[in-house]
Amino acid sequence: MLSTAILPIAFGALGMLAALLVYANILKTPSGDGRVKEIADEIHLGAMVFMASEYKRLGVFCIICIIALYGSLGVDTAVAFTLGALCSGTAGYIGMYSATKANVRTAVAANTKGAAAALNVAFFGGSIMGLTVASMGLLGIGILYYFMGGTAHGVEAIEGFAMGGSSVALFSRVGGGIFTKSADVGADLVGKVEAGIPEDDPRNPAVIADNVGDNVGDVAGMGSDIFESYCGAMIASIALAASMSLENINNLGGNQSVLQFMPLALASLGLICSLAGIFAVKVFSNKSADVALRFGTIGSAVLFIVLAYFVIQSMGGANGIWIAVLVGAIGGIVVGLVTEYYTGGSPVRKIAKDGETGPATVMISGLATGMQSVAIPVLTIAAIIFCANEAAGLYGVGLAAVGMLSTVGITMAIDAYGPVADNAGGIAEMAEMGKETREITDSLDEVGNSTAAIGKGFAISAAALAALALISAYIAKVSNGNPDFVLAINDPMVLCGMFIGGIFPFLVSAMTMTAVGDAAFDMIVEVRRQFKEIPGLLEGKAKPDTARCVDIATRAALRKMITPGSMAVLAPVVIGFGLGPKALGGMLAGALVCCVMMALMMANAGGAWDNAKKFVEKGNLGGKGSDVHKAAVVGDTVGDPLKDTSGPAMNILINVMAIVSLVISPLLI
Repeated sequence: MLSTAILPIAFGALGMLAALLVYANILKTPSGDGRVKEIADEIHLGAMVFMASEYKRLGVFCIICIIALYGSLGVDTAVAFTLGALCSGTAGYIGMYSATKANVRTAVAANTKGAAAALNVAFFGGSIMGLTVASMGLLGIGILYYFMGGTAHGVEAIEGFAMGGSSVALFSRVGGGIFTKSADVGADLVGKVEAGIPEDDPRNPAVIADNVGDNVGDVAGMGSDIFESYCGAMIASIALAASMSLENINNLGGNQSVLQFMPLALASLGLICSLAGIFAVKVFSNKSADVALRFGTIGSAVLFIVLAYFVIQSMGGANGIWIAVLVGAIGGIVVGLVTEYYTGGSPVRKIAKDGETGPATVMISGLATGMQSVAIPVLTIAAIIFCANEAAGLYGVGLAAVGMLSTVGITMAIDAYGPVADNAGGIAEMAEMGKETREITDSLDEVGNSTAAIGKGFAISAAALAALALISAYIAKVSNGNPDFVLAINDPMVLCGMFIGGIFPFLVSAMTMTAVGDAAFDMIVEVRRQFKEIPGLLEGKAKPDTARCVDIATRAALRKMITPGSMAVLAPVVIGFGLGPKALGGMLAGALVCCVMMALMMANAGGAWDNAKKFVEKGNLGGKGSDVHKAAVVGDTVGDPLKDTSGPAMNILINVMAIVSLVISPLLI
């Protein structure tokens, strides 16, 4: 099987080549000049400064982890961790860099060539992130599998790759989320609510920071989030195959090495299907944006499901493996559609309508919508787990996660498209490109809001399955070393661990929300100061000090991300060595359930509040400036940190805790 192990490396290289070609093609499109170029350069520079500062602090954390892993688990695990961190960091950086080049070109295309051209630039700008995430994951794991696969020690060492990727993802997502929402909340409360000026108005000094945040949070942060789930699912499946009993091996095809390689083969196929989906969006770009994007997403998933059957059959895998992949892929689509309903359907219009009686009823309605939205996705995840386990055991659960994430290239492309389109609208407004251009960018942004909401639902369900697969691998590994190990619900240590695990989602949510609130307060004070002290600023006769606002958001994000990030990494170590492997297993179970439900509630409530505000801004229920609009803005302001900071942090929290537990499990036996 090692002879075919070169294929993921080759496909990963192919994906990176495709991303490079797309980037070169984007650079050929006009980037504007004058004020347009000046604004774009400010956004790009702000994003680059933040990423450089963030990666310096990440580097220190990673060095500490590398030393600890080298001392406890050996050089191979330390090398794998290093490669995982580098791949995740590289994917996020490339995606963010390309997004800051695509945003201005989208605005210029909208201004000079129309909606179809703008859609092409925005989507392909986002597709670089998608292709890079999928390709770097395949490259990294493929290289490690080629050199280390086939042995129990090698599989254990490869688990370090997922830990490296998850560690970077945690800090990138949390740090980026704090940055973008502190700027967004500050800009909205002082600009829209107090001063009564439009969104993305060039007079608002926090607007540039808000646009920077879209890139570092919603592109780089989201990319690292999906990267860790994508890699975690593959590595968990490899680990489950390595610890599988002979009976289960025979039931699934009779070849353990094939079962270990299967996740990499499916991910390679998924990358090819993602490329096909990206091409389909190009073909249908002359139609409406939502039609083109939906066709690309669903089309690539359907193509993957069909081709996966033939790939699995050709490798000698049992039909149960394909069923597990099938339910995972379908489940991802179902969760996405349900999320789309709650964040873009009739619940949104109800929230907006409730704004007629003030912000209190907007808050009540939004919270109720978020809570209600949890039911169907959780039932879907439960159905995936049941069906995948019936079809192929715990290994099937891992492959269900792989099936859901295999077309991550197109999924992430569509998610990253949203921030690019949003930035384009901001640039168009600040550069005064005119009403028609802004209408085009707003229409693209509206679709982007829907895709972003769907992407968040997809990310949550994918993270849940990936975490469950990692937890299953942890249980299997500990059980192989200690036959008496059983996680029983009536075991006091397991129960103790479950309640402890349930604490962490609430603590991390509180920390990240407080961080956004504190940073937003500083931002509000600064914006008010500039409005008051810079002569002629509100009249449009003077330029704001945007660099000061970017600096406030940067310092707050870098300072506040350390504690929740460290907590996620250290909790399994403390509980595992302090209370034992049973308590650690219980902790993972409690954290998983609470993380998934809180993530869904916060993401969907926040998305619903956001789109309720936009529904009013279209002229409904009084339009901009009305009392209903002011109430909707309050809801959106509360929802921003829920959907873009605390909610996404849940995905990474459970995956980090699960992979750290899996990596340290040999030390607990």
